[in-house]
Amino acid sequence: MKNLTQRILSITFIATTLIGFQSCSEDAMSGDGEAITSAELQTILTTDDIAGAADTALAELFAGNTAKSAVAKEGECYSAEYTETGFVATFNNCVLNGTENVNGTVTVTYEVGEEASSFTASYEDFYVGSIKINGTRSFEISANSEQASVSFTVVSDMSVEMEDGAVITENGTKTFGITFGDTLESTVFSLSGSWTVVADGNTYTVETLEDLEGNASCEYMTTGTMTVSKNGLAVTVNFGNGDCDDVATIIYPNGATEEISL
Repeated sequence: MKNLTQRILSITFIATTLIGFQSCSEDAMSGDGEAITSAELQTILTTDDIAGAADTALAELFAGNTAKSAVAKEGECYSAEYTETGFVATFNNCVLNGTENVNGTVTVTYEVGEEASSFTASYEDFYVGSIKINGTRSFEISANSEQASVSFTVVSDMSVEMEDGAVITENGTKTFGITFGDTLESTVFSLSGSWTVVADGNTYTVETLEDLEGNASCEYMTTGTMTVSKNGLAVTVNFGNGDCDDVATIIYPNGATEEISL
């Protein structure tokens, strides 16, 4: 089981990019008083998009080198020094899966068990392109005994400074899941959790009411609901009844509804 959790770690990181809300409509959502736009929904996930480049590198280092003694590893654009409880990795203009150049040092501590593996990454002035990351992300990865599913929980307490000096912070927990099937249609991805993002002077609080789910054959989330609150204004987003389509329904506090195209 320990080897399984290590092997699927990289797959799980990739899965996080498949089950987000990056493709929300660009039209503003109407309602009473202050509105929440689809662009703001995209902002809610910006920190995960950026940190994902660093996560990809950590997956490679973690999965291949959970050493019991200190081991040094050199890549084309990084170096890593291992201890019994983690490693310190330094990146120098790494291009990871088509991302912008990654630079800086991250400190990782981890624990590998029979049923689950966990680690915490601490970033200090860590750059993805011109964007700077500070803070911590803690990960726990587990798989069932039949090796048919895996869950991946991320606890974030981090800030992202954009090139123009704007700062986005994120605190909270997200759990990603993958249940493997015999076909693309039966391989299911899920997302649940609650987290808070602060950006442009606004505070956004997100909570999933029913797990958001999709499958590997569809590029959209197909079921589940979440609430998104902005400075006290709350809306509900319903992703549908399982059909593979690009439609989600926004439900406003006054009961009004609006369909948006993903």
